[in-house]
Formats: sequence, structure tokens, C-alpha cells
Amino acid sequence: MEILTRTVWWVVPLIWVPVAMWFISVSYTMGHTLPQVVLMSVVGSFIWTFLEYCFHRFLFHIETKSYWANTFHYLIHGCHHKHPMDGLRLVIPPAEAAILAIMFWNLYGILFTISTRPALFGGGLIGYVIYDMIHYYVHHGQPTKQSIKKLKKYHLNHHFRIQNKGFGITTTLWDKVFGTLPKTKADTKSG
Repeated sequence: MEILTRTVWWVVPLIWVPVAMWFISVSYTMGHTLPQVVLMSVVGSFIWTFLEYCFHRFLFHIETKSYWANTFHYLIHGCHHKHPMDGLRLVIPPAEAAILAIMFWNLYGILFTISTRPALFGGGLIGYVIYDMIHYYVHHGQPTKQSIKKLKKYHLNHHFRIQNKGFGITTTLWDKVFGTLPKTKADTKSG
């Protein structure tokens, strides 16, 4: 089963960007204007940032005790923490992403109208692609932009210093909201 945990980074946008664009276009064909569809897509991406935080904090870092729970945890996230620089373990594999996507498509069917659901969902898929690309880049890229440098430092801090804090990948917003933003080394030394 471990082979299913390995994925090259470019597979994520190759598969999910066309799917996301199709879903977004469905809301447009159902009568929403282009500005409405764009806004719904942005809202969908914002919703993704919250889901990203929740998955990472409550599922990927869950305490497990049984053999099967430990195995499941290792396959979905533990292998990434054990091998954080393995370029094939940095993005969510398509089979796992598809299972999650189906679950969220069904949940969105309960929460949103028939015509807003596709754009919100498609925006969430775009948010997911951005998340996986940023995650890969903060592990293997050499950012020059200060904002990405900060995200890299913040995420690698989660891996190598304080694993029970810093659960956001694309943003620190939800760590700030829920009090899981880790102190920096400078903050720790000063008090």
C-alpha cells in the first residue's frame, strides 16, 4: 500500500486544475455571472484554507494506539513526517484526494444550493492545488519572496521543532485564530 503514498508534484495540477475549472464553469452555465462565479471560487479557496488546517491538526496529527490506526496514520501523514524531504511524499496522492473530494462534494450538496455548489467546490479544488504546490515548494524550493520565505520557515518549524503547532500550510491565519501559532526561536529566547 505504501506505493499509493508516493506522487510526483506535477500530477496534482495536471489532474485537479481541469476538474476544478469544469466545476467552476458549471455554475456559470447554470446562470451565475462571471463576477459571481469568481467570487464563489475565491470563497471556495478560502474555505479550503480552513479545511487544510483542520485536516492537518485533527486528522494528520491524531494520536493512534492500535496497529491498524498506526498504519493508517503512517500512510496518510506519518510517512511525510518521517521523510519530510522525500519529494514523492509531499503532495496528496490522487486516490486519497479523490476520496476526500467525493466526501466534500456530497457535504457541499447539503450546505449549498445546486448552482453555487460547483463553483464553491471548484474554488476549493483550486485552493487544494495551491496548498499542495506551496507545500512542495516550501520543502524543496529556494524562495526569494519574503512571504514564501516566512511560510517555509513556519512550516519547517512544524516539522523540525514544534510538531503540535503550526498546522497551516498556505496561511498562518487559522493557527492565529485557534491559538496554535508556534513561538519563534527569538520569542522563546526573549521570554
